[in-house]
Amino acid sequence: MAPRKRLSPEESRSAALQAARALLIESGPQSVTLKAVAGRIGRTHANLLHHFGSASGLQKALAEHLAWTVCETIKDAVRASRVGLGTPREVVDLAFDAFDKEGAGALAGWMLLTGNEDALDPIIEAIHALVDEIAPEEAEHGRLDGMRVHEDTLTLVLLALGDALMGQALAKSLGLPRQTARDRAEQLLMASVLEHAAQDAG
Repeated sequence: MAPRKRLSPEESRSAALQAARALLIESGPQSVTLKAVAGRIGRTHANLLHHFGSASGLQKALAEHLAWTVCETIKDAVRASRVGLGTPREVVDLAFDAFDKEGAGALAGWMLLTGNEDALDPIIEAIHALVDEIAPEEAEHGRLDGMRVHEDTLTLVLLALGDALMGQALAKSLGLPRQTARDRAEQLLMASVLEHAAQDAG
């Protein structure tokens, strides 16, 4: 049997977060436990306890990891759409997929239900940082109403989170196509872009 590769603390933590993310997507947030993650990466429970302190610490670290990864992707999509290389729909799909397919919505909901009151902090901080970085760029592009970015982001994130948690059941109940919430989010972003383009032109 080959000896187990010795990982640096950073490598060990990164491997644990990747394994936790895979478990989240495969089996849901309840499967993201120290024991399950340790088993997947061939480490001990004590090793993960050292890195994260508890199961809730692991979940919070995973939420932060997901949030920053998603926000970097969304930021790139926003910049691409500004120069004609992307569309508002791509930004919408990235946000909705992050909360749905990537499991961020289910993870946030699970953490809140299990009493981890600061569960949303890392997600909120990452989104806030994203908005703070994009808003000054808006001014550089001649758009002086920086609050537009905050408003659009708030709307998009709340729609994406709500859709991840109950969008499928609600759309079915109302007799609407599954992508209806995404379509509405796209329409809202497009309307916002057109409105402020008209203000810039004026």
